[in-house]
Amino acid sequence: MTKLAIMGAMEEEITPLLANFTDINKIDYANNTYYECKLGDLNVVIAYSKIGKVFSTLTASTMIQKFGCDTLLFSGVAGGVNPTLKIGDLIVANQLSQHDLDITAFGHPHGFVPGGSVYVNTNERLKNIALEVAEENNIKIIEGIIATGDQFVADEARKSFIETTFNADALEMEGASVAVVCDALNVPCLILRAISDTADMDAGFSFEEFLVTSAQNSANFLMKVIDKIK
Repeated sequence: MTKLAIMGAMEEEITPLLANFTDINKIDYANNTYYECKLGDLNVVIAYSKIGKVFSTLTASTMIQKFGCDTLLFSGVAGGVNPTLKIGDLIVANQLSQHDLDITAFGHPHGFVPGGSVYVNTNERLKNIALEVAEENNIKIIEGIIATGDQFVADEARKSFIETTFNADALEMEGASVAVVCDALNVPCLILRAISDTADMDAGFSFEEFLVTSAQNSANFLMKVIDKIK
């Protein structure tokens, strides 16, 4: 029987997910809280990792190795660099890269380390389920490349570099590290993001203003994906 891990990076990203569950068992482990719950016969573990690649790696590894999850879904927000993406739009990753991984001094391309690769793929079946859900519900979604790094990228030159170098559609701070863990441990994963900010935002833009609504968009869609998986 599938045991499903559902992750976000911030509390705001899992709060709308937890609202769909009752009889939740909280477990504190490794300086984090994990929420065990059920959806019908489906066993689910929900957690937010805290921001960044290190914390998301720890949380994903814990959910798989301690809690025995065999499928992982990530729901959250991202910055859009693809000019067609607007606030609230959804993107499901087909590949992810680490835009801040740089050993180019040794002749390697950006995002690459020996024994690794520039891009890590997500699970084709889960991605196709997400695309089917979008089509069935007339919801706009794109599949594309998400670039991950331990930076909130606000500099336009840096955004342009990442878009050009990795052909990235969106930027965030956890997806690639989670995907690397899942790939190494042979656990299917889906990385879903709703756009909370875009490259053409004006100087008066407030990230917090759109965080909650975009996180809710991602969570609502993910619950439809879970229904189809279930």
